[in-house]
Amino acid sequence: MAAHFALLIDPAPPAADRPDFADTFTVIDPSAPALSVGELSTQRGDGIFETIGVVDGHPQEVTAHLERLAHSAALCDLPAPNLAQWRQAVARAATACPAAGEGAVKLILSRGVEHGPAPTAWVTASVAPDHTPARENGVRVVTLDRGVDSGASERAPWLLLGAKTLSYAVNMAALREAHRRGADDAVFVSSDGVVLEGPTSSVILRFGDRFVTPATGTGILHGTTQMSLFEHLRATGREAAYETVPVAALARADAAWLVSSVRLAAPVTAVDGRELPVDRELTASVNRYLLSPRD
Repeated sequence: MAAHFALLIDPAPPAADRPDFADTFTVIDPSAPALSVGELSTQRGDGIFETIGVVDGHPQEVTAHLERLAHSAALCDLPAPNLAQWRQAVARAATACPAAGEGAVKLILSRGVEHGPAPTAWVTASVAPDHTPARENGVRVVTLDRGVDSGASERAPWLLLGAKTLSYAVNMAALREAHRRGADDAVFVSSDGVVLEGPTSSVILRFGDRFVTPATGTGILHGTTQMSLFEHLRATGREAAYETVPVAALARADAAWLVSSVRLAAPVTAVDGRELPVDRELTASVNRYLLSPRD
């Protein structure tokens, strides 16, 4: 998603209690140089980010995204972001997204320049790609071993497995490997056989009338779209649970989806070459919900 709008943020201390942060924002040319060569986000991937879907000018699930930004910052020992300031930055960037259709606002908080006095922060706005084919036709996935067991995040928190960091080289390598294997996407599994998440998505499985997603204690990112969808499913009388999901359960599922903030819900049509049932009616209903205004 090529950005057509960018806003540099002068990070405010968390305690700053003020109604307006406009003077801490600077609109910059997204196609012009803006970062120092000493910037640690580019040198080491030392930073965090969030991507917020925007539908008809409305940024979706802003509170959940900001809470996750703060959680990632804490895991990475970054200064706590002032969420009121970031909320205003999101609202400003969202005005640059299409008034009709879909867009995306990306939030980036970096450790800044090496030995510098403060972090670097900015947001961008872009037009979202057309994800209609994935939503309607689904995706074929392969399972890929993440190389750690399901208890690694508790045993080694420095791996930052539950943080949304800028270090996405492994995630992109996993997608390339999936494409080499003739699939569209991947599902990470632990070395002890537990389903984790997609490189850029959460996994949801349906067994009869029950909906299940992997428990976050295994070191996966808590998905904002998954959380919202679970609230919707429960509100419509369905059971939705967080569980430890063995890899073998993928083949037994009555339906499965990869869900994320911009692509929304993409039904899984096959896992490791084995066809999986697709609930097209439910998928369409879920995406209608995800395209509705949600705060």
